[in-house]
Amino acid sequence: MSEPQRTLSWSAAPEPLHEASAIWALDPALLALTVEHISTRVAVIDRDYRYVYANRETLKFMGLPAERVIGRHMSEVLDAALYRSFVPLLQRLFAGESLHIEGWVDYERQGRRFREQALLPYLPDGGPVQSIIVCGLDHTRQRLQEQQLHASEALKAAILDHALVALITADAQAQVVEFNPAAAAMFGCTREQALGRKFNEVTGLPHLLPVMAEPSLNQRQSVNARRADGGEFPVEMLQWRTDVNDQAFYTSSIIDLSQRHAAEAQIARQREALRQTEKLSAMGSLLAGVAHELNNPLSIVMGRASLLQERLAGTPVADDIGADLQRIREAADRCGRIVRTFLNMARSRPAQHSQVALHELVQAAAEMLAYNFRSHGVELLLELASELPCVDADGDQIGQIVLNLLVNAQQALASHEGQRQVRVSTGLAPASQAASARLWLRVADTGPGIDAAARQKLFEPFFTTKIEGSGTGLGLSLSRSLAREHGGDLVLEPAATGLGATFLLTLPLRQPATQAPGLGHPSLKVPMAGPETTTATPRARVLVVDDEVEMCALMQAMLESGGYETASAHTVGQAMALLGAGDVSAIISDLRMPDQDGASFWRQVQSKYPPLVARMLFVTGDALSAQASDFLRHSGCRSLEKPFTRRQLLARVEQMLG
Repeated sequence: MSEPQRTLSWSAAPEPLHEASAIWALDPALLALTVEHISTRVAVIDRDYRYVYANRETLKFMGLPAERVIGRHMSEVLDAALYRSFVPLLQRLFAGESLHIEGWVDYERQGRRFREQALLPYLPDGGPVQSIIVCGLDHTRQRLQEQQLHASEALKAAILDHALVALITADAQAQVVEFNPAAAAMFGCTREQALGRKFNEVTGLPHLLPVMAEPSLNQRQSVNARRADGGEFPVEMLQWRTDVNDQAFYTSSIIDLSQRHAAEAQIARQREALRQTEKLSAMGSLLAGVAHELNNPLSIVMGRASLLQERLAGTPVADDIGADLQRIREAADRCGRIVRTFLNMARSRPAQHSQVALHELVQAAAEMLAYNFRSHGVELLLELASELPCVDADGDQIGQIVLNLLVNAQQALASHEGQRQVRVSTGLAPASQAASARLWLRVADTGPGIDAAARQKLFEPFFTTKIEGSGTGLGLSLSRSLAREHGGDLVLEPAATGLGATFLLTLPLRQPATQAPGLGHPSLKVPMAGPETTTATPRARVLVVDDEVEMCALMQAMLESGGYETASAHTVGQAMALLGAGDVSAIISDLRMPDQDGASFWRQVQSKYPPLVARMLFVTGDALSAQASDFLRHSGCRSLEKPFTRRQLLARVEQMLG
């Protein structure tokens, strides 16, 4: 036996039984039979520490026959350690004290047991103690069951306390009797505040009373709950009944569906954005064909107007008709810029940094959106700083940012009552100790503004303040990402609610600033230059190849006005025949033609006339096409996008011929 783990309680010797006690009237044989067969262990020890009696329950516990116990010294019967622990106790017992012992004891034979013992001194006729009566009970099974129950309760409590779902138990009167920490966090109410209150008062949920519970028990329900602050939120609830001591209790397992619903809404927005992306991709393919069809007639209008101006120069009608021709050129040039802006937006390619004039990007976006602003009664004001330097950036990406900001501002004002005005301003923030020099662009509207809650999430992907169907929530997120990829930023400036919204785009000047050419105070329209002239002298013969007769004739006229001799072909076969005749210094060819296209033509020239490959210029209105982009990149050939001016065409030819 190991050192006993027990509690000792000492007291005085018991009072002698009163003479009137009924026990004295009992037959001694009856008393002996009772003591012998009682379930309590009873033993008697004399002053020599020898057992003088042990009932059946005692002998059974010891696992010894009577002859191995009665008349034997305690040291011969008990475990050595147990006997040693009893010696000092027996001394006090024979001195007349009583002792109550309770606790766990490790026996060598019986193992670990929980026992309760009463040790009483026997003092006949008030004389000295003659013997000690030992009465004992074994509570091992009961204590083990209590320990198991306590461990089970502790485990259940730990599960309840650490459960991620809210668990609330109410009695049949709907009063809360259990409220776990997850429920406290979910409903904003402490356990102490919830206990004893009605279930529906705490949660805003219906409670299943006994008369109505059975049909809805163990079935998942999606309902709205209410927090302590009054805010409602969606939950999924499962309730079940537990009967304890003939009392009914109803436990509710509650899951907050707010995040799930938000995730589902985001997935729906992502799916819609994907559908929009697929539609834009299809629109991009269509746009390439539309651009090609538009750019050819635009090139003809611009070119012919320019040639007519040149021919009328110095004639009596030059002033009157020349002004009309100038308006025709400006209108056609504006159409061309709008088409190019659409193509730049739809073009899919890696970022290409160059010196970009921010004013030109603003003007292009303003021109493209001019009709939308006018038709919705929105005034667009451009306040662009003079002599603003160029910035090293990808023009298409920065243009997309500007366009997104203007579209958002126009849409914010579409249903606004009151002044409808969008003000676009630019400027240069000089370098300081904290930051390098930066260009800035500010877009401010007079709309309803953006509330504080929306400001926190405004730049998150798929978050939108627009009505359903009018936005994917990607514009501002993408615009900020593009700005930061350029080393700049896009922020929403502080403003009082209801006083409009102001967005600020900043871009760093990484390299020495280069002033944008020819920019003073740009306005919505950029005037074209006057009639184009040239001092070129005849020095080369250029072959023009285009399947459209009018386009081919226009390029010939432009080249001839610049002093070049020309030859024309409308198919690749015709062009190869003319090359066979010799005397061609350069080739200008459309890239997109029926039967054989410009790429096929280039391969034939490379095979038969290698020196001419370096002097081939391709004109195209289909630069958006992946095939066209790949061909121009791999071949290294020069290109000119339609619509183009006479000056641009002549400049490319001069570069090509050196």
